[in-house]
Amino acid sequence: ALTLNWAEVRYKHTALLRCILMERYAPATANKMLSALRRVLKEALRLELMDAKDFTRAVDIPNVKLSKELKGRFLSESEINALMQTCFDDPTPIGYRDAALIAILRGAGLRRGESVNLMLSDFHSGSVKVRSGKGGKDRTVYLPDGVLPIIEDWLEIRGRVAGALICHINKSGAVTLRPLTPQAVLFILEKRGTEAGVTNFSAHDFRRTFISELLDSTDIVTVQKLAGHASPELTSRYDRRGEEVQQRAVQAISVPKRR
Repeated sequence: ALTLNWAEVRYKHTALLRCILMERYAPATANKMLSALRRVLKEALRLELMDAKDFTRAVDIPNVKLSKELKGRFLSESEINALMQTCFDDPTPIGYRDAALIAILRGAGLRRGESVNLMLSDFHSGSVKVRSGKGGKDRTVYLPDGVLPIIEDWLEIRGRVAGALICHINKSGAVTLRPLTPQAVLFILEKRGTEAGVTNFSAHDFRRTFISELLDSTDIVTVQKLAGHASPELTSRYDRRGEEVQQRAVQAISVPKRR
């Protein structure tokens, strides 16, 4: 990038670059890169290093279209119960830790990185404090009553020493206070999913389910705050409720009957 002669960039180059970005990156990321490219070429034009005709042709490339199909899915109650049961059936410290992890993902809708960054001091009876979430923002997420005894059971094994709330367990079964990695969360869920017969789901699907269920019971601004989103519009993208929600909603509308 430091040695490239940007003034020599032509349409054939930008068109090829667009194809490469489509293959390697998500649409949103690819479009950000294409936008940066256009701005660099605009500077070349302003500095009179590039002909206006060549500039117009070079930047005449469309953005990568965003997929209209929603990613991820809603996890049913039976699927979540099955995942939790595999942990309950495991009497080792790993079983208690995994149960606490899934309970937090389920009950607080945290991102993977947020769940492994929780410290013991962030857990308070009834809530967890998420520090430096996405966008560097802190927030408090309140926990369902059913999550609390699962975390308390794990703390009986982990101990109350300061450190990571959801932490590493070595091969001998001893708890170490080293935090898990986001990648380790994926491995744990894959293992429990295989044991429970629950397939094709991700850690983020717990978050989608959390948001979707809350939207059924409270306003979108409250859900936005609990999810740590920058806007209600972003929260709405996580809604994985089916058509039956719309069908139930219209039934609340009263229409006079024929007398």
